[in-house]
Amino acid sequence: MSWIIGALGAMLVAGAAYRRQSLSFSGMIAAFVMGTVYFGAGNAFWFGILLVFFISSSLLSRLHHENKAELELTYDKTGTRDAGQVFANGGMGMLLVLLNAVYPLELWELLFIGVMATVTSDTWATEIGTLAKRPPRSVLTGKVLPAGTSGGVSLPGTLAAAAGGVLIGAASWLLRAVSGMEERSFLLLTLAGLLGGLVGAFADSILGATVQRMNRCGVCGREVEASRHCGRPTVHARGWRWMNNDAVNALSTLAGGAAALLVRLL
Repeated sequence: MSWIIGALGAMLVAGAAYRRQSLSFSGMIAAFVMGTVYFGAGNAFWFGILLVFFISSSLLSRLHHENKAELELTYDKTGTRDAGQVFANGGMGMLLVLLNAVYPLELWELLFIGVMATVTSDTWATEIGTLAKRPPRSVLTGKVLPAGTSGGVSLPGTLAAAAGGVLIGAASWLLRAVSGMEERSFLLLTLAGLLGGLVGAFADSILGATVQRMNRCGVCGREVEASRHCGRPTVHARGWRWMNNDAVNALSTLAGGAAALLVRLL
């Protein structure tokens, strides 16, 4: 029965997101599969946290800014998430749901909180950071960077990342109670979300500043993620060619999950 409920819930959420253009068709299919697994192999705790991430991130992506349309032209992917983005953000969480179904451990739950806090914090930081009046600075050197540059951080973006992590941690405590799971400390779970989110978001920025594949526009000379800019193909400028934004997102979730797990040792 839980698989049927999960499939119906995932169908409603993914379908609504597709109609609102938050998901592409491939993204809708991926979200349906993922949501079904989250609830079918898990419960309201796992599925609910996925919803908190997806709904909050989708709402923030609708915030408008005069530079946002221009910035999206520099990104490899737009605000309409495809299957690659869906699995990059939620694939690791889905693996943890399945591992917990086979061999239940608190380890998987804390890792899951850190993973989902990372993708939430990173998305919140990006969406809020683009609204900042001051330009971001390099996470490595502190040098001022153009808005939207990979590896850039800002105070509003960092505060947003912290807020996103706290939301996931607090929501996990509430959803555990709703699901009838063993009680955990509210402070512990909130700290796990905060630390996991911040570490994961900064790991994303560090990877973006060092090994993420970046291209250069032959027309305007700008360094961008996109394969086309100013109407022409871009050329590889730096980073590992296979390390696209989806790969960066997937790897940063590992750092966030590990950070959340460390909270248990405090």
